[in-house]
Amino acid sequence: MVELLSPAGNLEKLKIAFAYGADAVYGGVSHFSLRIRSGKEFTYETFQEGIDYAHKLGKKVYVTINGFPFNSQLELYRKHMEKMASMGPDAFIIATPGLVKMAKEVAPEIPIHLSTQANVMNLLDAEFYYNLGVRRIIAAREISLKDIEAIKAALPELELEVFVHGSMCFAYSGRCLISSLQSGRVPNRGSCANDCRFPYVLYAENPETGVTFKLEEEEGVGTYIMNAKDMNLASHIDEILKSGAVDSLKIEGRTKSPYYVAVTAYAYRRAIDDYYAGKFNAQNYQKELHTTKHRGFTDAYLIHRPFEREGTQSLESSISEGTYQVQALVDEAGLAFLVKDKVYEGDEMEILSPEPIKEKVKNERGEIYQKEDGKWYLKMHLLETPKGKCYECIHSGNENPILLPAVLPPFTFLRKKVKE
Repeated sequence: MVELLSPAGNLEKLKIAFAYGADAVYGGVSHFSLRIRSGKEFTYETFQEGIDYAHKLGKKVYVTINGFPFNSQLELYRKHMEKMASMGPDAFIIATPGLVKMAKEVAPEIPIHLSTQANVMNLLDAEFYYNLGVRRIIAAREISLKDIEAIKAALPELELEVFVHGSMCFAYSGRCLISSLQSGRVPNRGSCANDCRFPYVLYAENPETGVTFKLEEEEGVGTYIMNAKDMNLASHIDEILKSGAVDSLKIEGRTKSPYYVAVTAYAYRRAIDDYYAGKFNAQNYQKELHTTKHRGFTDAYLIHRPFEREGTQSLESSISEGTYQVQALVDEAGLAFLVKDKVYEGDEMEILSPEPIKEKVKNERGEIYQKEDGKWYLKMHLLETPKGKCYECIHSGNENPILLPAVLPPFTFLRKKVKE
């Protein structure tokens, strides 16, 4: 069965990914990873805790060491690899041939996965890295399924991983200097400022007269000229799995919200399981994925080549929107929730749970019930903390846990629909 691989931006997101169906997660520590912000959310101690947690569940953790080092950093990378290897991860994710060589010397027992930053799109490059000792290649986002099939046919022992969901890079993944030029933040060193998401105004200059004038746009065309839509291949999971060429389906998003991690793992877990059970239904997964914040969706390049289609860019806005607002997150004990948005007494909130809700509940704190649409809901009659403090309304930012009317599965989300 194909592996479902989710992002782990911190320890909480790691646990949420596993709760909602991921088989493995990827994440990193410090600036050696290509997501500096999420790397800072892990310490060596919490990352070790995450690895131990995963292994108790029979699941895996892959370490991102996929930066592009300068000479002055090589010894730092070596020490970091030694430190990470001592934790017993299931693979290193590496982007450069030199660091592949270093990893083979430092930790020959740790499998190496080649980062998508290496932009492998053909058999020749895949064969080169395979002969170098790479166990798995995370293909470039721009590769086609036909090319994946060709690589698998020639190198059946090489594992192949593809992105199926998440943000798209304006350039070949990470090979962009716009952020470096404008803000000094280097994408291939983990600090991309996402300058492709900004609106731009275009000007033209006449070099003979020195006159500069603004180029006026057609109404509705937009100024987000480099803003890519988000990848969403949920409707094509059946085609991908039918090929037999893909070993792992990867979801992008280490810096995204816990809710995003939960919903994407939940939707793609269902898509995978439904495919193997012979009841694949793309509409079910898309409905759930559209509840997350996104910039519009595209099925990108795996199924369709870039020159065969348009619609991969969102030109009018880079604002992320979804159909639901998260109100609260149930704690790891399942006894209380933490507020993420304003919650009033009497509010009805839909339940998104990693496990099926089995029983209706009604007491002085609130009630849990199922509607005709088959979904489960929670209505709170009393907003009370474990210390006995009560609220009529509790706002986001308030860190007091609110007691539930009954135990719910850990990491259950409570949400409200904001639009169709």
